[in-house]
Amino acid sequence: MRVWRQLADLVARHDAAALITVHDVKGSAPREVGARMVVRPDGAFHGTIGGGQLEFRILDIAREMLAQGRGPARMVDQALGPDLGQCCGGRVKILVETFDRRDLDNLAPLVEAEGGGDVFEVECRLEDGRVVRDLSSAVGDDAWTGWRETHGEARTPVLVFGAGHVGRALVLALAPLPFAVCWLDDREDAFPSHIPANATAVRMKDPEAEIEQAPPNALILVMTHDHPLDMAITAAALRRDFPYVGLIGSATKRARFEKRFQELGLAADKVRSLVCPIGLPGIADKDPAVIAASVTAQLLQVREHGPLAQNLSPPAASNDT
Repeated sequence: MRVWRQLADLVARHDAAALITVHDVKGSAPREVGARMVVRPDGAFHGTIGGGQLEFRILDIAREMLAQGRGPARMVDQALGPDLGQCCGGRVKILVETFDRRDLDNLAPLVEAEGGGDVFEVECRLEDGRVVRDLSSAVGDDAWTGWRETHGEARTPVLVFGAGHVGRALVLALAPLPFAVCWLDDREDAFPSHIPANATAVRMKDPEAEIEQAPPNALILVMTHDHPLDMAITAAALRRDFPYVGLIGSATKRARFEKRFQELGLAADKVRSLVCPIGLPGIADKDPAVIAASVTAQLLQVREHGPLAQNLSPPAASNDT
């Protein structure tokens, strides 16, 4: 969630909004430091700090603060077990702030920084009970006594080759997640009229050039309408060291492609690293939405833990549709 854009939009539309931030965590807790929610005056909200009694209590506090008007920030210290009956067992500090139209000018630089698409850090301090945030240090480290927050979201690049049924389902499944999707197809009018905000549609002319220009941490999914095209794209991807190269298909398709890759002189370890069939082991349903959900979970694993173990997908699985 782009928290500053969401906050500024709500203030502009509803005259006020609250920001809830997980400020500190000790032990086990539902969410990590930096998890945030934005709350409207009517109680509607975006984001989550983990649900359960903690979230319900903090939402009540935010609504009470909004009803009182723009005022000092409040730090709420909660022991999850003794205070709320949650079995996580940890302790959290939650920062609750209120904003109104007077804050829009101060929010604008944060909205702009967030729109750049990169992770950025702000320095925070209290003045008259309210949090002041600076994008860059205005004082020497010896004089600064506040805290730092990290904002923005590091999105992992994903190249999806193919705008067929599975490609469309996959791009939709990736829409709310921390991925930046480059969606490629060589056919005219292959893409739907509306695509998710985190995706860019590209009419592909030179697929190997697209692979060559991809960032080294990109995740590659190959699912075009044409097997020779699949072959060319996959071979080009395997020549590089991407964390994930996935090819839609069956064990039979993989075997045929492996033979051709050997003829092309691709190293055996590169060929073994290919994920085909794609998706989590044990999910055999070929419905595009199911394949997309399975592949999305697999991409999240790679994003979290790095390249998959070789031959993770069982040979009997298939993505042929």
